[in-house]
Amino acid sequence: MLLDGKVVVVSGVGSGLGRAIAVQCAKAGADVVLAARTESRLTDVAEEVADLGRRALSVPTDITDDAACQNLLDSGLAQFGRVDALVNNAFAMPPLSDLATVDLDDVRSAFDVNVLAALRLTRLFAPALAERSGSVVMINSAVLRHSRRTFGAYKLAKSGLLSLAQSLAAELGPRGIRVNSVAPGYIWGDNLKWYFDYLASKRGVTPQDIYDETAGTLDLRALPEPEEIADTVVFLASSLARVVTGQCLDVNGGEYHH
Repeated sequence: MLLDGKVVVVSGVGSGLGRAIAVQCAKAGADVVLAARTESRLTDVAEEVADLGRRALSVPTDITDDAACQNLLDSGLAQFGRVDALVNNAFAMPPLSDLATVDLDDVRSAFDVNVLAALRLTRLFAPALAERSGSVVMINSAVLRHSRRTFGAYKLAKSGLLSLAQSLAAELGPRGIRVNSVAPGYIWGDNLKWYFDYLASKRGVTPQDIYDETAGTLDLRALPEPEEIADTVVFLASSLARVVTGQCLDVNGGEYHH
């Protein structure tokens, strides 16, 4: 029960990693505030949290909107009276196009969600987090570790998020707030399973063949599950990581070493 009695706010809650983060935090003893634009997704995850004996508050939120973010903070404090951790998990896929030709408006739009929204939420929640010597966790990506074509805008956004986390760690550390990042690689969830099914049908092989081929490039020979990524978030939000700040922890089964 690493988060026993704590309150964790999770943005970008959906059926994948956001759900896993909320559920694993609840299993660790936390009550959770769930934020996403789609209310039905929040309802499903809130029911899972309740089944674990913890409390969940669903707050439909557009994290690019100042008023909506303020409502998220106010609602969480009104319900629970405290916030111990903020997990910035919301994500918008940047355009997968070479930087030499990419539409700059699309890059700006993705940057607004992936970087500026995380800054917006963290600034708003900072006073409440300071009262609890709280923690912020940014969900980043293994795209930080490579420079493949068409991933330039993606890497640009995630590199910006990493710089944001490191700078906030320096700024907020004197107030007792820790800021860290988690960088997953492959996540063996619904989206990746669908993609592997697609690749298998295109190549005339089985999805298990695609899995084995991909996992063979990882040291541990297995693709991380959403819950395994989420457990790292739980660690960083807990007192076990009480002197860890400004760090980016790669959670990729050994795909890249950093």
